[in-house]
Amino acid sequence: MSSLASKSGPRYRHTAGEEEPYETLAVEKLTPIIGAEISGVDLGKLVSDDRSNRQMDEIHRALAENSVIFFRDQAITPQQHLAFGRKFGELHIHPAAPHEEGEPALMKIYADKNSPRANGEGWHTDVSCDVEPPMGSILYIKECPPRGGDTLFASMYAAYESLSDRMKAYLDGLTALHDGEMAYRGLYANYGVADKPNYPRAEHPVVRTHPVTGKKALYVNRGFTSHIVGIPRDESDAILSYLYQHCENPLFQCRFRWTQNAIAFWDYRCTQHRAMWDYWPHTRSGNRVTVKGERPM
Repeated sequence: MSSLASKSGPRYRHTAGEEEPYETLAVEKLTPIIGAEISGVDLGKLVSDDRSNRQMDEIHRALAENSVIFFRDQAITPQQHLAFGRKFGELHIHPAAPHEEGEPALMKIYADKNSPRANGEGWHTDVSCDVEPPMGSILYIKECPPRGGDTLFASMYAAYESLSDRMKAYLDGLTALHDGEMAYRGLYANYGVADKPNYPRAEHPVVRTHPVTGKKALYVNRGFTSHIVGIPRDESDAILSYLYQHCENPLFQCRFRWTQNAIAFWDYRCTQHRAMWDYWPHTRSGNRVTVKGERPM
């Protein structure tokens, strides 16, 4: 029997109340816990139309309610991509990844038959090593393989809520070190990107409170978390190993199958994600815009 189940049913049960209907767009949930596809919106027109504030407000709401939202058939320009990101805040510059020439906020996403690796193959929360980690990312895939290349997203709200009360009490007040050195050094050599003398590192709470929803979420990940501060290293390793495995439970996940010109927008403050590199020798390419965030609390 799963560790999340008992004779009385799963430990984590999503209880959805009556939600206020959307007026300017359609929202179709992928699962009751995380993810929704958004239709009835043209993002290219939206960013250039000052009269569409209501629709933008509802996109903000959809992101808060679903943690990751998806848009299909969006033919946007790089400038429209950047402008959409700015509707949510100042843009974040990645400390290591390659970007389009003259546009440091427009990150390149590319993998083909000659690539030694692809972006985001393991479960992670991007750039959690920053003192003020990003709020979210908007990924626009312009070329995708005929099959494969899905991205998985996991709810860290659900991961936290399904912990036992004893584990919640243990984690309360603990912090962990997130280190960019172990993630980034040599990572982008195949793109011709030289390593920097040093990479960001920061200490963050193991459980953070979302500044918009007020909900608690686990905030440790395999990609960047080095150790929990203030406890013996073997204890830290054991606790983190358990939390990583717990966070990756399929019960907390949704899976997005990419199509040409689709967009995913996810909230780093309450999700982790993993990109599947199961499409070799085909090509997957696009751009990512990331929005600045705040120091986790």
